Amino acid sequence: MAAIHSQLSADCIVLGRFSLCHLLLMNDASYPWFILVPDREDIREIYHLDSADRKQLLDESCRLSEFIMGAFEGQKLNVAALGNQVPQLHLHHIVRYSTDPAWPTPVWGRFPARPYNDQVLGEIRSKFNSAGLDGYQPVVESYLA
Repeated sequence: MAAIHSQLSADCIVLGRFSLCHLLLMNDASYPWFILVPDREDIREIYHLDSADRKQLLDESCRLSEFIMGAFEGQKLNVAALGNQVPQLHLHHIVRYSTDPAWPTPVWGRFPARPYNDQVLGEIRSKFNSAGLDGYQPVVESYLA
């Protein structure tokens, strides 16, 4: 298993995984902001993945995108693989609303993060755990330790 970059670990909460990717939640309650991190060593760019993994990443990204847009009733979905500060390949999925604090500009660095409280985090976990999202496995407690 490839280690998740220390900056992602510091900024995010691990929710679970798909067959290729870890699923993280950015710990910023201002936006439903999810990150897919392929479980591959030393991968910086999508084109560095082999063909099968590229297809799997796109499939997992599309499944996640469709689910979160419905579950969070988004108006727009921003999907990006920037990696300017974190070199490990990771794919952001940010549900956007015309009422969110950064609209219509990008969310990066606009405002300080507002961490999730336990209740809201539990609600998000429950959405994923009860959705029957194809290929999704919630994190087990021992993985969190």
